[in-house]
Amino acid sequence: MNMMLPRTTSTPNGTTRAQVRIVIVGHVDHGKSTLVGRLLHETGSLPDGKLEMLKEVSARRGMPFEWSFLLDALQTERDQGITIDTTQIRFRTKSRDVVLIDAPGHAEFLRNMITGASQADAAVLIIDALEGVRDQTRRHGYLLHLLGVKQVAVVVNKMDRVDFSAARFKDISDEITSHLTGLGVTPSAVIPISARDGDGVAERTPRIGWYNGPTVVEALDALEPARPLEQLALRLPVQAIYKFDDRRIVAGRIESGSLSAGDEIVIMPSAKIAKIKTVESWPLTPVRGRQSAGRSVGITLDRELFLERGDVISHVDAAPRDTRRIRARIFWLHDKPLISGASILVRLGTKESRATVVAIEKAVDPGELSSVETQAIARNHVGEIDISLAHPLAADPYTDNPRTGRLVIEVNGRIAGGGLVLSVDAGQRAIPVDIVPVESALRPDERSARYRHAGAVVWLTGLPASGKSTLARALERRLFGQGGSPVLLDGDTLRAGLNGDLGFSAEDRAENIRRLAEVATHLARNGHIAIVAAVSPSAEDRAAARRIADTAFREVYVATPAEVCESRDPKGHYAKARAGGLANFTGTGKDYQPPTGSELTIDTSARSVSDAIDDIERMLAKTGILFDELVDLAANI
Repeated sequence: MNMMLPRTTSTPNGTTRAQVRIVIVGHVDHGKSTLVGRLLHETGSLPDGKLEMLKEVSARRGMPFEWSFLLDALQTERDQGITIDTTQIRFRTKSRDVVLIDAPGHAEFLRNMITGASQADAAVLIIDALEGVRDQTRRHGYLLHLLGVKQVAVVVNKMDRVDFSAARFKDISDEITSHLTGLGVTPSAVIPISARDGDGVAERTPRIGWYNGPTVVEALDALEPARPLEQLALRLPVQAIYKFDDRRIVAGRIESGSLSAGDEIVIMPSAKIAKIKTVESWPLTPVRGRQSAGRSVGITLDRELFLERGDVISHVDAAPRDTRRIRARIFWLHDKPLISGASILVRLGTKESRATVVAIEKAVDPGELSSVETQAIARNHVGEIDISLAHPLAADPYTDNPRTGRLVIEVNGRIAGGGLVLSVDAGQRAIPVDIVPVESALRPDERSARYRHAGAVVWLTGLPASGKSTLARALERRLFGQGGSPVLLDGDTLRAGLNGDLGFSAEDRAENIRRLAEVATHLARNGHIAIVAAVSPSAEDRAAARRIADTAFREVYVATPAEVCESRDPKGHYAKARAGGLANFTGTGKDYQPPTGSELTIDTSARSVSDAIDDIERMLAKTGILFDELVDLAANI
């Protein structure tokens, strides 16, 4: 519930006032509501007559007045005696507009902070002077660390219960400062107060005369607000494209930054460049001047470009990253735990993409927090995950732009979680703005409808002479005979052409694999099945190839024993290895790093070629590459 107070953003002389969003956390009995009530009173933020009315009501009921009644009166939960939902309260200090976010407990707080629309710039952590630093206090400090909140003011409340003891305050101050500093959070202030009596809230009273730091109001006044959205880089997610007369109107809400006619912009993730011809408003009249964050606008461009819902418009010198790989911190809401390898739908702004959870780290229970981490994220738990996207999205880390750095996760049409984008794939190379990739005239679904399979990279790896090329050629023939579109990419063949400029150093071998992966991925994205046969002895190089191809990658480990391979040796690889032709690769195979997570393992010394191809087809069908009709056809051949 929001307490709606006037949101004046400028002072009488017209200067802009900064707004800071602050979350207040602490143990349920440490006096959060009392402090909030007192702050509202001390800053003159209460509606006229509210305080007097509550005092009269308390007197009629024979109850002593409590400052927490102010917060209860502004909610619908007064008779329940507990706070059951996140509440945002607005008030003003000397130089700040403060949005104070009160939360009921650690699990609910984390859910609201990660999945909600608001993001805290800072936090107030409240501690009972008599009880001291409790386990839950440490948990809340850990939550602030998880959420990346770096500004924390600590309030030691109920100092009247310890006779305003300076020694007791110092013990608590030292303990909580040490705990937070260990988490990478340095408190901006540790303040002794009595929220009930007002000591230390807005003024230093004689009872805390030994304390020379800021009051709570002064500490809030000193917190740094987030940069205003209009000062951030332009981000305009496309919501729709409308056709009026001969104009195509690109409509959306400016989430950050500003724009005006004549600006040069880039549309991500396609990296197409244009200039804004006009800025339109309803009923389709040109708008003059710059339009800033928060405004819904329509724009026309100086050239015909294909845009679609979810594209992000930005200025060319400050574009978001286009990525297929995201690391995020999420709060999980689904009954079924999230595990590595799970298929999910990711929404970023107005764009969505199927995705796969590649890895899970730091999965913890908010009720325990610093306990043992697990490899799955249970309901109402938090964790960090690596996500591989089926389609590129434009994204920012939430620390760079909170408006485009949040994501929502769906499973089977239901919202299953939400989170913060921690980073986008740092290994991805930015596309120069003067390079405009040209899209195929055919959509992937058009190709799959004809070929009855999705695009894929089938990567056959193994020792020289293990049978990779034999299997690759047989698989190519099998798929082609069934109406598919396979393309063979043999490592030796590309070494003689595309990669003829490369030697056999570790760096050149890595570049050889990168080029193979890039070509294969381009084919896969255009609906073909690229069949790669390459020794690719380095696990790191193969992992890089998997990152490039993302969800299209299927690894087949041709695990034929070294002695069998050496006895075959049809291409003379072992002779070349002994002569130093393949740097750091020996005839014994000891320098080959076998896969540990391949989709399929085949030993050609124990399987016929036909049986091995059957195995590969079954794997491709099971993992969603071959469609049912094609699998049925294969079974009848």
